[in-house]
Amino acid sequence: MNNAVNNGDDGIWSGTWVAERLGVEIVGDDTLTDLVGLALRRNPKRAHLLVSNVLGKHVPQSPSVVHGQGVALGRRVRELLGAEEAAGAVVLGYAETATGLGHSVADGLGAAPCLHSTRRPVAGVAQAGGFEESHSHATSHLLLPEDPALLIGSGPLVLVDDEFSTGNTVLNTVRALHERYPRDRYVVVALVDMRSAADAGRLEEFAREIGARVDLVTAASGTVLLPEGVLEKGQELVARYEGAGASADAGRRSAAAPSGPVAQFPAPLQGAAPAPSPEADVRAVSPGARGTARHATTGPHPDDDRARRTPPRGQVTRVDLYWPRGLPDGGRHGFTPRHRARLETALPAMTARLAEAVPEDARRVLVLGFEELMYAPLRLARELEQVVAAEVRYSTTTRSPVLAVDDPGYAIRSRIVFPAHDDPADGPGERYAYNVAGGGFDAVVAVVDSVADTPELHAPDGLLAQLAAHTPHVVLAVVPSYVPEPLYAAALSEERPAMLPEPLRGPAFSSYPPEEVGWLLQDLSDVTLEAPTEEREEAIQSGGAHYAESLPVEYQPSEQYQELFQAALETSAARLAQAVGVVTETVIAERSPRPVLVSLARAGTPVGVLMRRWAQFRHGLDLPHYAVSIVRGRGIDANALRWLAAHHDPRDVVFVDGWTGKGAITRELAVAIEEFEAGGGAAGFDAEIAVLADPGSCVRTYGTRDDFLIPSACLNSTVSGLISRTVLRADLVGPDDFHGAKFYRELAGTDVSVAFLDAVAARFPEVADAVGGAVKELLASDRTPSWEGWAAVERISEEYGIHDVNLVKPGVGETTRVLLRRVPWKILARAGAGADLDHVRLLAGQRGVPVEEVDDLPYTCVGLIHPKFTRGATGADGKAVTV
Repeated sequence: MNNAVNNGDDGIWSGTWVAERLGVEIVGDDTLTDLVGLALRRNPKRAHLLVSNVLGKHVPQSPSVVHGQGVALGRRVRELLGAEEAAGAVVLGYAETATGLGHSVADGLGAAPCLHSTRRPVAGVAQAGGFEESHSHATSHLLLPEDPALLIGSGPLVLVDDEFSTGNTVLNTVRALHERYPRDRYVVVALVDMRSAADAGRLEEFAREIGARVDLVTAASGTVLLPEGVLEKGQELVARYEGAGASADAGRRSAAAPSGPVAQFPAPLQGAAPAPSPEADVRAVSPGARGTARHATTGPHPDDDRARRTPPRGQVTRVDLYWPRGLPDGGRHGFTPRHRARLETALPAMTARLAEAVPEDARRVLVLGFEELMYAPLRLARELEQVVAAEVRYSTTTRSPVLAVDDPGYAIRSRIVFPAHDDPADGPGERYAYNVAGGGFDAVVAVVDSVADTPELHAPDGLLAQLAAHTPHVVLAVVPSYVPEPLYAAALSEERPAMLPEPLRGPAFSSYPPEEVGWLLQDLSDVTLEAPTEEREEAIQSGGAHYAESLPVEYQPSEQYQELFQAALETSAARLAQAVGVVTETVIAERSPRPVLVSLARAGTPVGVLMRRWAQFRHGLDLPHYAVSIVRGRGIDANALRWLAAHHDPRDVVFVDGWTGKGAITRELAVAIEEFEAGGGAAGFDAEIAVLADPGSCVRTYGTRDDFLIPSACLNSTVSGLISRTVLRADLVGPDDFHGAKFYRELAGTDVSVAFLDAVAARFPEVADAVGGAVKELLASDRTPSWEGWAAVERISEEYGIHDVNLVKPGVGETTRVLLRRVPWKILARAGAGADLDHVRLLAGQRGVPVEEVDDLPYTCVGLIHPKFTRGATGADGKAVTV
């Protein structure tokens, strides 16, 4: 199939097929046939459809061409109006076809706000107007501006549509708006003006009637000449061609063989050309064959094997764009110059994430928008066109039913049919993507808004499955659907909380790549927060300070210790990879098919990244991942929860940590979530943590309950993206701030954060089968937490005269933390514990801390903090004294 701008195969105009069969003629400017072709529509009011080659709706086109057409028209409007009037203009585009064109005209006009009509009612948003499109298959247009003042101003209103055919739509719009919001000047913009002489006179007469000036700006003009009886003849032609497709479908459903008998196309109308080829219509599967796509053939194909084959299913990958918070997804509620500036700033980073998901060897890529969501996909496609070697094309899905005929002289060569997936107000129905099947695309990037990210989108007969049948790679990007806040809401509180910032990302904050994790923290790198370990311990135990108000001096591992880390990583990488796979598969099976991973900074962060990598490796999922702060005794960062609730469904959020000890953080999180909801925060967060290792039997979602060495516990920031533990201090963290942390850029020379992740992820393929068996067994088992770890800690606390469970740190991970950050008293080790404790023994020896072997210890080891620490408890050499 050829997607050239104006011609089909061999230079044939893409309106030839319709012109020859219906006697339709197009006369006008020399450039007219470059801009439009012809197709037949399933519409009782109009037989033919002008199909634009430069709009980016039905015909995939270069995004620079699509955007450039609108920008050029906008510049002509600016020249027409002059600088002063142009500065006060407002642009109104028509849904669904011209929403992107309206935006592009606004771009060319300059600093003009843009609004487009919509067929999607939005709860809580008042209607500022509406009108009818008399010839359309879906007539009701709504105007839902966030700020009604957008339509009240006295400046020119620029109305943008793809074609100006009769003028009825524009007349209906202006009449409805002029009655409520009268103004002196209107400018009508269209790619093509196809009015008859009589219709042209109606516009001038209407302008005199309302006492306003109405100008017209178009790229080309002409007229469609329709012979008598064309509507009936066109309807008969559509019925015969679509009837043949239905007969072929029925024959397939009744056949025993996969291909089934192929119905012969009925005899053509007098003078008609041969029937279209099998690629004409790509539809959803029959109920007996869900999950595949099929061609509704209208005649036997010479290659019988190809007719029998089920199209191969491609891989679907989800990419989080990290769309800026509060930025509208389009002009449904208004799009201002300030919004446009924010979009321009964010486009390079968002496009880079798309580019990473597109195969490097792709030669032809389609960015496919969604119905009214045209502008955001267009701008992403335009940017992608600049950064990838592939040929990039852009088009969108549509509600408009059009006959597909695989003929070089016909504008709609193929169609993909799928169910509506945005719960439309007028009920369920079919939706279409034209000229995608057979387009030779190596990858399709589908961009939808979050309202349309529904089970129907992901269903076996949904859009993604249909696309995957025709391209080896499908990338899904979801833009948050913008819903305006009622204007009165700001008046409800004079002290409205400040807007929370976007997550911090590497390389500006952390050594992780930006897509691996977003840190819901504030950067305190320039603040001196470190204090000697002994001073911190004395202040903490005396009640004079909280442990989260300062940071320990980062432990600088010796060469011997680094060798121990590498050895431990090599020994445990496969075991760790299996635990990652088990916990991730459990989360996907029980918590959410598309979870939002939220790691508890900092120990949970490497685990969250690994879980995200497993989801990509095993399922092709691109899961969102964030890191948030939780502080014992202070709870989780409530502002981070608010940010998450504003960007994701709380029910999809899964909190992630490295391991459990006695379960203190597990309990802390449960209390914090309860308090957050009680204080008016969003409901739906599940407080149960998912961990790699649960030796304390505190949670139901884990990779293992063995207390084994997780190498990331051996180090501090140099295995956690060079990020410190989190800080919560009143003079640094205000009520509307995220908790803080530092980025230790100066430690980059010893950073092993990414190397650790790569070493574990490299073992994913070899443990995949073992993970499957372990998950099956785990899901069938009783995983009710017994809290045996807590009971053991209470017993140890009393046996050793500590009388404070907070000073007993069970498990390999917690014991390592004691040796790196606190003042340890002694280490209890399970008798016979082997290599898992090599690093613990080394650290204990360096600090002069005794290691005592104990029988029947439920953990591999337990670290004890001195129960009554004073500086006098540390000898002159800085080592702990023996009590």
